[in-house]
Amino acid sequence: MADDPVERAEYAERMQQNSKTDAGTGPRTLAVDIGGTGIKAMVLDAKGTPLSDRKKIETPKNATPKKVIGVIKDLATEAGDFDRISVGFPGVIKDGHVFTAANLGKGWVDYPLEAELAKKFKLPVRLANDADVQGLGCTTGRGDELVITLGTGFGSVLFVDGHRIHLELGHHPFHKGKTYEDELGHKALKKKGVKKWNRMLREAIDDLARAFNYDHLYIGGGSAAKISFKLPPNVSAISNEDGILGGIKLWEEAGKLKPPAGLAAKPKEKKAAAKKPAPEAGR
Repeated sequence: MADDPVERAEYAERMQQNSKTDAGTGPRTLAVDIGGTGIKAMVLDAKGTPLSDRKKIETPKNATPKKVIGVIKDLATEAGDFDRISVGFPGVIKDGHVFTAANLGKGWVDYPLEAELAKKFKLPVRLANDADVQGLGCTTGRGDELVITLGTGFGSVLFVDGHRIHLELGHHPFHKGKTYEDELGHKALKKKGVKKWNRMLREAIDDLARAFNYDHLYIGGGSAAKISFKLPPNVSAISNEDGILGGIKLWEEAGKLKPPAGLAAKPKEKKAAAKKPAPEAGR
């Protein structure tokens, strides 16, 4: 769970209010969050209520697929029983494959992480970008909602009436030829200091408002705790625990994406009625 006792209590209360079933009912999900500095996991019930403590292991240096899967296996061993897995990954994800992993090691390009984890655990797995997963946990499904995460890198996703559109704003030019990640990632925070970093963030919020005309902006990630200025009314700092709940929403989204029964079936071709030959002229 969260390191801040107040944040931990607020999250527990929110999960208790949201849950309409007893803890443990429905499928148990191992929610995994892969980050540039740490890999975290915990087991949740079908409503997102924690069934285990959140465990964290430091992300290994040169975090190759083999090393990361090894860490997930270690976390899973400590977590207890579960029926399925959801994973948030810091990179571009398409059809269960990783295409970028700027803050991890080598070997990730076109890597089928979803399939490899399913093979390893013999359980169903859902994989998405980590910012996308956090957005699933905090957005309302109404209007244009932009989510950014400030951590090792800079994650981003846009939701339009609940429809998820992954973005890669972190590598987009932002300030004097530098990208959002250059100016607002963890390295920039350490180098610039909190005061200058906050000034850059304020400028970024203004730029993003002009670019997206969003109804609401959510700011998550570990560095969100460093925000020291008053946010506009339509901007909110969110808890990292929203990424936990997002692991459940990822499965709900998967169910919505399945075609309704009957639509996937190939329509039957009607047999052409046999036509009688036309009578010859004069008969």
